[in-house]
Amino acid sequence: MTASTDTSTFIFRLSPLIRIALLSLYIALTAPLPFLSQATASPIPPALLWVGISIGFLALYAVLTERVILDDQGIQVTYPVWVPRFFRKGWSLPWSQVKELKPRTTGQGGLVYYFLSQDGKAYLLPMRVAGFAQLVRQVQAKTGIDTTDVYPLAQPWMYVALLVSTFFLLLVDAWTITTALTLGNLN
Repeated sequence: MTASTDTSTFIFRLSPLIRIALLSLYIALTAPLPFLSQATASPIPPALLWVGISIGFLALYAVLTERVILDDQGIQVTYPVWVPRFFRKGWSLPWSQVKELKPRTTGQGGLVYYFLSQDGKAYLLPMRVAGFAQLVRQVQAKTGIDTTDVYPLAQPWMYVALLVSTFFLLLVDAWTITTALTLGNLN
């Protein structure tokens, strides 16, 4: 979270732990594919897989550049200018239009929150930002809505566990790539 020179403007970015964990997992899941394609003489050329993996990595990185900006006028979710609007549009909601903060249960049993506007539209409260507690305090200060029971969807330890698991998956990837390269040299 960063505060601009105007003390009433706050910028919250996605937690670095979440960003690193998800990007690492993507690499761990996709990096062996071109090597396996070559080792198994797959009809899909490794170069095409590298192009697809690169596009996917860029798309994931774009999603992970989300920023939440709070100021005296309202809340907005934005993305850098290089992220196409058709891919990730973002949204903004003036504080005067916020009717309530409504909890909803996810399919996996978690709890997310939506801002409900005066005209009945719902806007998902970003929950994976660094400084989430500060974000909800600011929401409460700006709207008067009680946010004492609002907690992030996933706790940091969950992403640490994902990162540790990803590390072990990367070790398996190293073995897989080495084996694929060895098989490729034998053929």
